[in-house]
Amino acid sequence: MSHHQPIIEVRGLRYRYEDGTEALCGVDFMVHRGERVSLLGANGSGKTTFLLHLNGILHGEGYIEVAGTELSKANLKQIRRKIGFLFQDPEDQLFLPTVLEDVAFAPLEQGCPVEEAKRRAMAALEWVGLASDAHRAPHRLSAGQRQRAALAGVLAAEPEILVLDEPTTHLDPPSRRSLLALLDSLPQTLLLVTHDVAFAARLTRRAVFFDHGRIVADGPIQTIVRESHWSLD
Repeated sequence: MSHHQPIIEVRGLRYRYEDGTEALCGVDFMVHRGERVSLLGANGSGKTTFLLHLNGILHGEGYIEVAGTELSKANLKQIRRKIGFLFQDPEDQLFLPTVLEDVAFAPLEQGCPVEEAKRRAMAALEWVGLASDAHRAPHRLSAGQRQRAALAGVLAAEPEILVLDEPTTHLDPPSRRSLLALLDSLPQTLLLVTHDVAFAARLTRRAVFFDHGRIVADGPIQTIVRESHWSLD
């Protein structure tokens, strides 16, 4: 696997909703290993639709390759091991009686033996600063802690790529700062969808700007924000 080969490559991606609306109009996109990229744009511009193609939840036309493997129905499982999603609402990802069980869920799903899954889960909880909360019920955690627990669940699966969809929506400023520091310390390739441009500018150098199903700009985040008149408040 050469360092120059992109870890994600998308060519000519198109997607239409049932009603015929074109949500993606031929998107080309490339990310290299270890890169961190923000996906910016108004609601409905195609960012989330685009991301849901990367793990095969949606299927459009075009070519997608993730970590050297072409995306197809046959190797979806393999691709989903390489790419971890953290959604806007951690509640969607926490549903078991204890935090530890939630975090161990993904490695168990991947076929890890129970002890190994637990070890990975504890290591991930340690990493996000929640080791002492391992045996608490997820609903007893604060919003910031729930977000970190959901992130630990994604990290326990040891993905090569992390996709974060609006991760700061429900966080107060201290939780937002601790999430920023945590994400900044991760080695994974990172894709961040956010309206929180200040957060994006701290975490990523590159941004792509979606507009009506197309990427209309791709470059240094400060430039993209300035040229698109996107608010940096």
